[in-house]
Amino acid sequence: MRHRKKGRKLNRTASHRKALLANLVTALLERESIKTTLAKAKEARPLAERMITLAKRGDLAARRRVLRVVRNKALVHKLFNQIAPRFVDRPGGYTRIVHLGRRTGDGAAMAILQLVEAKGEEG
Repeated sequence: MRHRKKGRKLNRTASHRKALLANLVTALLERESIKTTLAKAKEARPLAERMITLAKRGDLAARRRVLRVVRNKALVHKLFNQIAPRFVDRPGGYTRIVHLGRRTGDGAAMAILQLVEAKGEEG
């Protein structure tokens, strides 16, 4: 029984899973939209939203907590100075998952994970 067990294992060890999610969040913040499997997108989404919420705080402790996951200082600078200010008035829900259908090779459900207010978006 999995009572009170949160998250998908994604068929990986804990360290591999942590690195995978950190890489997905880093790619999302860098490109503002990534194509991945639906399961990975659903797991990366809460972590990405937490990083943006920390960036909205903007203090040094928040910056250091973000640097634990996003190990690129230039990208953390972009997150705090460009991405977070776009979401100041939004209390949450900074990302969306768009279902794409199934991958031809193995039939895995694919999705796009993207920031809600992307660069080219109006609104």
